[in-house]
Amino acid sequence: MIYTENTPNPNAVKFLSNKVISEIGTKEFQKEKIDKIKNEFVKNLLSVEGVELILFSKNFLSVKKEEKASWDSIKPTVISHLNDYFNSKNDPILSKKELEVNHSETVKSNNEVINQINEVLDTKIRPAVAKDGGDIKFISFENGIVKVQLKGSCSGCPSSLMTLKQGVQNLLKHYVKDVNSVEAI
Repeated sequence: MIYTENTPNPNAVKFLSNKVISEIGTKEFQKEKIDKIKNEFVKNLLSVEGVELILFSKNFLSVKKEEKASWDSIKPTVISHLNDYFNSKNDPILSKKELEVNHSETVKSNNEVINQINEVLDTKIRPAVAKDGGDIKFISFENGIVKVQLKGSCSGCPSSLMTLKQGVQNLLKHYVKDVNSVEAI
């Protein structure tokens, strides 16, 4: 059974399943890079008119649509694709055996501050962002400034700046004293 949830981004919807969708963690696919994608399910979903990007996670996927596209045709199409897939296969859509690259989004470092930042991102921020169908990726830390990339439904969301400043920045400043601000790239 596939359930949908609206996200704070009016151009993104979260599709939840009781089956495992991704066993390799969170991964984003964009329509503009469709020719580099090997997974047929992903290619087919990105080929749906109006779909801009898809974010896969363990038991959900988020679909971000183009501004002018309508959910009236996209939602049933995504649900149909998911149901067809899980009716014919028991494997996750993104499985370890299918994909050559299996790496964590978390950057491991010898720098203690970066490790503290990643710990807060992994334990406090990423789970909250995932509830809204998104993800956050650490990019860099320099001179007190943390740079992150917002993914999935968070990318381009009207409330993402507020989330970034009031949520992510406040939490990181609270838990990691060397952090002064957070910026999205």
